[in-house]
Amino acid sequence: MSAGITVDLRSATPPYEQIRSQISSLVAVGALASGSRLPTVRSLAADLGIAAGTVARAYKELEAAGVVESRRRGGTVVASVPGGAGHGSPGTVPPEVSAAVERCVAAGRRAGLNDDVLLELVRGQLRRERPDGD
Repeated sequence: MSAGITVDLRSATPPYEQIRSQISSLVAVGALASGSRLPTVRSLAADLGIAAGTVARAYKELEAAGVVESRRRGGTVVASVPGGAGHGSPGTVPPEVSAAVERCVAAGRRAGLNDDVLLELVRGQLRRERPDGD
């Protein structure tokens, strides 16, 4: 699994946030199913060449968000979604949304945009689309 996670130490985004967002995305698109076991903190840290505390922080934030669960002697696993999947729940991204995101990323890559710029474009659009009062 660590092969799917990368960290860019030159990025303005902190490494723990890069790990957190990548794992969240993998869960959201169903690439990591409920019950899937994540690498140990030490193992992922070693694979990425970063401090174990950085991975531990990412896992802690994922757990606080309900994306993963830490199980004694069972490691860290993708959380199950009680009562089935709902909007915004892991693994419930409609295929047309995933396809739109893929097209957006591909267009950004063709234009030579880096990850930080692409993320800021999406965040900016989300802010513009936010209903009043949020």
